[in-house]
Amino acid sequence: VTIGPVRGGLPRPTSLPLFDFELGSQLFMGAVAVAAIGLVEATSIARSLAAQSGQRLDSNQEFVGQGLSNIAAGFLSGFVCSGSFNRSAALYRSGGRTPMASAFSGLIVLVLSTVLAPFMVWVPRSALAGLLILNAISIIDHRRMVRVFTASRAEAAIMVVTLVGTLVLPLHYAILGGILMSLAYYLLRTSTPQVVSVLPDDDFRHFIQRPDRRPCPQLAVLEIRGDLYFGAVNHVEESILRHRRAHPGQSFLLLRMHAVHQIDISGIYMLEHVVKTYREHGGDVFLIKVRPQVRALMEASRFDRFLGPDHFLAEDEAIAHLFYHVLDPAICIYECEVRAFKECQNLPKPMLHLTLAPTALPTVELPEVAPETLYRELRGPTPPLVVDVREPREFRQGRVPGAVNVPLPRLLENAHAVPKDRPIVLACRTGRRSRRAAAHLLQHGYRDLRILAGGMVAWRAAALLEALDEFPS
Repeated sequence: VTIGPVRGGLPRPTSLPLFDFELGSQLFMGAVAVAAIGLVEATSIARSLAAQSGQRLDSNQEFVGQGLSNIAAGFLSGFVCSGSFNRSAALYRSGGRTPMASAFSGLIVLVLSTVLAPFMVWVPRSALAGLLILNAISIIDHRRMVRVFTASRAEAAIMVVTLVGTLVLPLHYAILGGILMSLAYYLLRTSTPQVVSVLPDDDFRHFIQRPDRRPCPQLAVLEIRGDLYFGAVNHVEESILRHRRAHPGQSFLLLRMHAVHQIDISGIYMLEHVVKTYREHGGDVFLIKVRPQVRALMEASRFDRFLGPDHFLAEDEAIAHLFYHVLDPAICIYECEVRAFKECQNLPKPMLHLTLAPTALPTVELPEVAPETLYRELRGPTPPLVVDVREPREFRQGRVPGAVNVPLPRLLENAHAVPKDRPIVLACRTGRRSRRAAAHLLQHGYRDLRILAGGMVAWRAAALLEALDEFPS
């Protein structure tokens, strides 16, 4: 059996119905499919030969060349053209290394098909098939196949399916199958980015995964390892909220986002929901290492205003800022034995024998006094006694004028350290330790008790006078 008659001669120009939009709409989807398959096929061939020759492949330039060649073929009555496994392999085996080799090969084929067209009818198909098989075998890279098998099961499955499809199906179906499997694997991999809990290393210089270490009881540090697009946001949100349910005491969240290269509006909505969830439960969310392109979308969507500009922290200063300005020092000093961060190392030994759990707070509503009101009362004829229950170091760095320092551990061990003959106003940094002190004093018969609303944080915010030691330690 021979290949049959071959039409020779030069290409003939043709007229195209460029303005027939009905015909164009009918051909559009098919043309897109053919173009996609042709581009993938050409790129696959080019990558295979580039791997063998050690040359760098410019895929964009390949796409431009394929597009121009198909445009020219349309005006010259040609078929849809793409790369050819067999011609490329034969050209490489014969010593071709530059684009000019393909150009001369095309010219030679044009001349031979014009001059020898009458004689090509006698070429046996079996001889042509054998030549094609030899050329195809020559571009099979067994070492790379073994490497794919040992490196990734998913990549190995894609390779096997594409190989089998090439043997039993038309080539374009095999390539299309490989494309779809690669796309499905990519979506599966990127739609489930890791959300891992991290802690400082032993030198407190880098954040790493430390499953053997207990996390901070107040602050969760989570790292998102992947992009936040519509296919991944549900998985990331569920992972964050699952961690919060597993650690209900961690009211504050620090998100490390250096591995988030891209984010879309779905990712913005997800982050907003996470922030609302934490804030509804008395906590907050902070971000570090946000990439410029991600920050740009956050600013364009006004997420930065929703979160607060002061919630974007520098990594080197983030823990120190949260430790000194956000976290509850009562938990750090009296309850926590983890000492997860560098800032925790100089804290006194936790007094775990003391009962400081939130359940110890009184069920009755404790009266509070606003900073401005307390300031006026202190200047009146019968000022109350301000008892500051912070640690001495905190007390020396700034306090209400005239306040006395009775640290919470001392008060809990000896309630009579506070006199009963005067109205008492309890003060601390934010009010949490004051409530615990008040709960203890109520159990010992104290009645004329009030709490400084907002603690020293509110006192400073009101710009009221503050006493401090000249050389705080």
